[in-house]
Formats: sequence, structure tokens, C-alpha cells
Amino acid sequence: MRITKRTNIAVRLLMFCAANSDRLVTKAEIAECCNISENHLAQVINQLSQLSYLHTQRGRNGGMTLARSAHDIRIGDVFRDVEGGLPLAECFADADNTCPLVAACRLRVALADAAQAFYASLDDITLDALVCDNTALLAILNPASCERA
Repeated sequence: MRITKRTNIAVRLLMFCAANSDRLVTKAEIAECCNISENHLAQVINQLSQLSYLHTQRGRNGGMTLARSAHDIRIGDVFRDVEGGLPLAECFADADNTCPLVAACRLRVALADAAQAFYASLDDITLDALVCDNTALLAILNPASCERA
């Protein structure tokens, strides 16, 4: 299974916000610290805001924070929400499916089961679990350390 760039950015963004939960964080500092283009980041910020993972504040003193506690954000939910309905393989896509084996293929069932197991394992992980007491990660996501890099 391959995770999209959007999902990767979403998780990095949420970890940055969780690591800096005492203040509003800016798109520019996240982009610099997490090595993400500001254009890609803006799209993910918008999506996570619409999905109620982020609270954004516009203006001169604007920025963003988590819209809910890091303890309440399950990584499996983030992956499902951001990945959306992306088909795992061609046979899962209704419109673009040209595979003649679909009606008899057992691999499709196995892949669907594997995807469910993958998401279920991520459901046990909270954003808080990724960040809390992770000294090495917190050092990386400290804006002051990003400026020195």
C-alpha cells in the first residue's frame, strides 16, 4: 500500500501543530520545518480545516491550531479522511476498471481485507501517541531548530 503525498503532508502538519500546541503556528514555519512546499501545504491546511482537524485564523496575527485534542485525533481517521475514496487497485475503481477478472478474482477480496486491517491498526494510534514524550521529534519540530538547519 502506498500513501499519497497529501496524507504524508497532513500527518506532518498535524504533528507540527501538536508539538507546538501552546500557540498559533504559521504555514511558512511548517513548510520550512517539515520540508513541504507552501502550495501543497495550503491545500492540505484547507482540507484539514474543512474536516475539523484544524482551526485556522486569518490575518496579520493568524495561524492555525488543532481543532481538537491530539488525544482525540486517530491516525486511521486522518488517513481515511484525507485519502478519501482512492481505489487501492484498478479493480476497485468503478469508472476506470478494465480488468476482466473482477467477477472471479479472490485477490480483490484479499486486498480489501488487507486495507481494512491497515486502517484498523492505525485506529489504535492517536496523534498524541506520535508526539507525546517523543523528545527527538519535538526537537525537530521546534521552529528554532528549523531556522538553524
